[in-house]
Amino acid sequence: MASKEKTARLVQRVYWEEKLNQRLSMLADKGAESEKIAKDTTVKKLRAKMRETDKRLKAIEGKEKKLEDMAKIKAEKLAAPKKEKDKKGKVSEEQTAESKRQQKKKKKKESQNKG
Repeated sequence: MASKEKTARLVQRVYWEEKLNQRLSMLADKGAESEKIAKDTTVKKLRAKMRETDKRLKAIEGKEKKLEDMAKIKAEKLAAPKKEKDKKGKVSEEQTAESKRQQKKKKKKESQNKG
């Protein structure tokens, strides 16, 4: 019966509630005391199933909320204007001067031509 879908879990919750109510009414018709009803293994099992289903529903709702928040953040990022980044391929004005390495190569080449 395990399912990750919210609708399936809601159906399961209704199913377990009905089973629990049926069991409680049957025990009440037999004239069982409240202490005996609380100790009944079937009642305990059904209540455990209800708690488990509620826990899964909360987890599913948490996931849905997180997805909504992430979608909202993504929409905000897309709506925000983009910052222009410097392209590495473009040569800026500061880089027009030769680098030290290039200067060293040029100097070495000149010294070899003289010698």
